[in-house]
Amino acid sequence: MSIIHVVSCSTGKDSVATLLLAAGRFGTERVRGILCDTGNEHEYVFEHRLYLERATGVRIDILTANFDEEIAGKRRYIARDVRTRREYATEPVFDAAGEPVLKRDGRGNIVLNKKGTPVQKTIKVGGGKRVRWTNKAKRRALAVLQPSGNPFLDLCMWKGRFPSRKAQFCTEHLKRNMAVEYQLALIEQGHTVVSWQGVRRDESLNRRDAKQFERVDRNFFIYRPLVEWNVARVFKIAEDKNIEPNPLYKCGMGRVGCMPCINASKDEIHQIGIRFPEHIAKVAEWERLVGLASKRNAATFMHKSSGKGLNNQQIVAASNIHAVVEWAKTTRGGKQFSLLTALEEPTSCASSYGLCE
Repeated sequence: MSIIHVVSCSTGKDSVATLLLAAGRFGTERVRGILCDTGNEHEYVFEHRLYLERATGVRIDILTANFDEEIAGKRRYIARDVRTRREYATEPVFDAAGEPVLKRDGRGNIVLNKKGTPVQKTIKVGGGKRVRWTNKAKRRALAVLQPSGNPFLDLCMWKGRFPSRKAQFCTEHLKRNMAVEYQLALIEQGHTVVSWQGVRRDESLNRRDAKQFERVDRNFFIYRPLVEWNVARVFKIAEDKNIEPNPLYKCGMGRVGCMPCINASKDEIHQIGIRFPEHIAKVAEWERLVGLASKRNAATFMHKSSGKGLNNQQIVAASNIHAVVEWAKTTRGGKQFSLLTALEEPTSCASSYGLCE
């Protein structure tokens, strides 16, 4: 069997540069692109995929996750939930002199945390709340907890929440797992696979130590040709080959992919609100559905509010997608609306990479 070079191609600047390098080195017959459709993509992504296929001659396969089984399992779990345990709020214990009382085990020894620091004793406060789903919550969730056919929405319905910066499970379930399954299937057919990834070390601190080449298994390798590149060089290779960038870059987007992404910047959210209000309306509907499917009857796509001291309704009011779009119209500090906001044209170029003529 042959060696197949698989390029993860989101149609963004880095993946396009990687695709061009792979095709230029090994030809279109030995290179395949893969595009993971998260269910939260802008239509420009799919249009640009077709453009890239025509311009490069490389086939780009679309991969889509399915969570029908997970949702069925969640329905069974909710319907059968008869737990009796309760969760309690706690508060730290102090002695008469106001000094912290340390927690001790059954033998009287002071309990230490993982860092070796003594743990302060706490006591339960209030009557606590039931862990199990109430009958009312069960009826509410089961009424909406059905596969929608949209992988992003189905993933969030299954999880009962949206991803966040600290729990970014969307990347794992909607992209990484799908790409790995695709490549393992090729290996099982007897091929050797080289996975090309458009990763640059200057993108973030998490990628500063990214390796250019890795051997995963006997027939599975990872190659990151752009690790030492910068943004200018990435755009230059496409320009030299007369490949147009994804139109989203001229719409104020710093990245290509989810529309919107949970990690979108304030400026990106503002531009999405101006240019693509239908995507804001889509997210608002998802917030409603995921909220109904969650135990607490509340879910927000963005996590703008810390939630400290707020109940679920107050958190939703502060952090729902429409509230976040309004916040994105403000100047620094989020309290005063920018006078320039009303003057912006939704069709004007707003590239942060200097792509506007």
